[in-house]
Amino acid sequence: MKDDAFVLRVEDIHKKFGTNEVLKGVSFNVRKGETIVFIGPSGTGKSTLLRCINQLTT
Repeated sequence: MKDDAFVLRVEDIHKKFGTNEVLKGVSFNVRKGETIVFIGPSGTGKSTLLRCINQLTT
């Protein structure tokens, strides 16, 4: 694997609960050695995003 290769690529994730769209086209890349954090108020989709990445929700 190249040093600049992505270990995680998230592209255009959308998630709705009824009519409430909590994730609207979320995209990002993570390279080997990088650390990322998700910061925001309660109810803004942080846990939902992680569930989508881990395929715990569709």
